[in-house]
Amino acid sequence: MDNIPRQPPARSVFNGMVGVGALLVFDGKGGVTRHEPSATAPAVPLRGFKLIVGNSKSPEFKVWLREELGAFNADLLTAPSTRARCTVMEDKALVMLRVARPGAAPDDVGRQLLTLWIEKGRVIIATELNILDFLGLPRWEQSHHAPVSPADLVARLGLRAADRLEPLIEMLGDGLDEIEEALILKNHTKAQDNLEHLRRTLINFRRLVWPQRDVLNTLEIEDLSFFTAKDRLRLREASARSARMGDELQALSERAVLVHEQMIDDRAEQMNRIMLVLAAVTVVFMPLTLITGALGMNVSGIPFADHDSAFWLVSLGLVGLAFGIIWWMRGRHWL
Repeated sequence: MDNIPRQPPARSVFNGMVGVGALLVFDGKGGVTRHEPSATAPAVPLRGFKLIVGNSKSPEFKVWLREELGAFNADLLTAPSTRARCTVMEDKALVMLRVARPGAAPDDVGRQLLTLWIEKGRVIIATELNILDFLGLPRWEQSHHAPVSPADLVARLGLRAADRLEPLIEMLGDGLDEIEEALILKNHTKAQDNLEHLRRTLINFRRLVWPQRDVLNTLEIEDLSFFTAKDRLRLREASARSARMGDELQALSERAVLVHEQMIDDRAEQMNRIMLVLAAVTVVFMPLTLITGALGMNVSGIPFADHDSAFWLVSLGLVGLAFGIIWWMRGRHWL
């Protein structure tokens, strides 16, 4: 029974995650039609474009990429990458985006690579992400509100990626609020550990958000012949969304620095209070130690040496002297 090959989920097959991928044709007016990739190549409307989506790990899809784009460009689409970037070659663009996986936590984003080949009338996406569900294909089909151009598609991808990140950034802000509350409650040990973890997470998020913004900015300013003024405006909007998230991350980083400085100040203040107590004890007991040391010398002629109540008299005198020193120090506002 274990040797029987398992059939892939129907949803994965439908969305192009298995085999040669999925083929969609956009009419440029908000409509979208799905076609079988193995069928005859469908006609693309004059103002429309077609989208081919496939799994970057699928052997069938890799073979198709090599036939369509050549070995070099196919390898660029399927090779793993750690950063988002945009490369323009003649009148074509290679765009790499990184998207947080579904249900990710702030400390475990699990970024997924999304690589696009953009040219006039055609967009190819190679990714392990279920891109059609990610973009919301069923809603497009029902509302007739699909992308009208390749740039519009890229802008929507950027916006959907931002949608996944925004709740995580809000969680980071809530975590920073909890750290500040722990500081107010003087729980410094817990606050210090949480703050270090939060600052590392913020660094990882900035590495994810800022390159995304640069990719959209680069694609907007590049001189691609099939990009219209409206396309560039859509890309600018998506870039601005990423920039706003970057600014929010920067603000959280600055708050984290201020919280860290507050921790240092609190510790310095605590140390100053401890040193003040130790100094006050030293000032009080130093003259007492001098007097008791002098009276304890093993020589003749010590005052009150033969008096029966000498110990108690000296003790009372020392206590009175100690209270006098404390009163004098409080009068000078040292305590």
